[in-house]
Amino acid sequence: MSIQICDFIETLSYPMLPGNVVAIMKRSLLDTIGVGAVGRTTKISAITRQFACQHMSAATNGPCARLLFDGRTVSPVGAALAGAFTIDSVDAHDGYSAVKGHAGSGVLPGVLAIADNRLHNGHKISGQELLTALAIGYEIAYRSGLAMHASCSDYHTSGAWTAVGVAAAGARLEGLDKISLRHAMGIAEYHGPRSQMMRCIEHPTMLRDGVGWGSPSGVSAVYMAQMGFTGAPAITVEGVDKKTREFWVDLGQRWEITNTHYKQYPVCRWAHSSIDAADQLMRRHGLTSSDIKRVRIRTFHYASRLAGHEPKTLDELAYALAFPIAIMIVRRRIGAEELVEEILHDPEILRISKATEIVDSDHYTRISTRQRWADVTLYLTDGRELQSEPNTPKGDPEDPLSDQEIHTKFHLLADPVIGEKRAAAIADQVRQVDDSHFELERLFELVLANP
Repeated sequence: MSIQICDFIETLSYPMLPGNVVAIMKRSLLDTIGVGAVGRTTKISAITRQFACQHMSAATNGPCARLLFDGRTVSPVGAALAGAFTIDSVDAHDGYSAVKGHAGSGVLPGVLAIADNRLHNGHKISGQELLTALAIGYEIAYRSGLAMHASCSDYHTSGAWTAVGVAAAGARLEGLDKISLRHAMGIAEYHGPRSQMMRCIEHPTMLRDGVGWGSPSGVSAVYMAQMGFTGAPAITVEGVDKKTREFWVDLGQRWEITNTHYKQYPVCRWAHSSIDAADQLMRRHGLTSSDIKRVRIRTFHYASRLAGHEPKTLDELAYALAFPIAIMIVRRRIGAEELVEEILHDPEILRISKATEIVDSDHYTRISTRQRWADVTLYLTDGRELQSEPNTPKGDPEDPLSDQEIHTKFHLLADPVIGEKRAAAIADQVRQVDDSHFELERLFELVLANP
């Protein structure tokens, strides 16, 4: 590994973070906590939290961490696993289009687990140190992911590369030296799940985006390297080929974090440009679902593989295209209230969904690299055809959600689960997290205790 990368991870301090990076880390922290709150209500979360309690319990006098919005104590590896599955169970967390995935759903639960163990053992961690660790985790994860996608023909899940980011952030929190840091990232990359994203797109299950094993792979790598276990090099970080090196040469000078996007809807990001386009047409022309005879979507190749005209489970709904657009047309929203089994049987939503044609556009496939393109045509019962302009999702860096929109989304997700008072307290803690005298204990109690 170049000294530059080692030094970045070991010496980065809060005052060195650009103001826009700090702002992104704070909004990602709030946004991801909100997703974790509503994620706690899912079957995925219930199963994996119980799994962690039964199979990843904390050893007597050993490392321990609390489960996200649960309060029970398990090993930090178990806390990272259950936390990542919980956040990933509702597809509403932040992401980065060029890396084809999500950092926060893996990095945050891993950092929380390691930090909670350190707090339990009497170590003080400031809010500024937490944000710095998260920034390291995101940046290393994003760059590792970009290098991975550039060097692998298969499309791997976010768990494959968030493992490396978690290891980097965790190594920083644990104070690992350069040699152990190299091994931690190498172990995480080797053990991280090189799982196939398109398999879960075409056969949606609880596996989701791989972070459920990516995050604990990063956490375990930190502790194994700390004990002397070897595993360097991480080839997505230390690869000497030109293709890999180009993703690391400007580390610390330019921030991939600034490309982070945020979601308005709790479904796969690939569907959002089509959802927005349909919503805009419905609003502009004052339509209701009864006005719609059929729908045509033109979009990029990966999005066309979502399909999902008649999802049978909420996992299939999360990785669908036609059905979420039908929800927007019928319900005029897609929020946490729509993530219920009953919606799968709504006759009007099914009518629109089954009347939706999906067209794989070569043009949109070519240009959908850092943005995701689509257009929608609505065929009305009165014979009119209404076509949208080419569209990309709101929430991209080019068209960001405002701070107020992020705040509103957080409360829409969190308030029904943990209550308005506790959600407001979390939002207030996140707002203050980088104050010079801020301490994490109160925030962690709010985020980790049982609702």
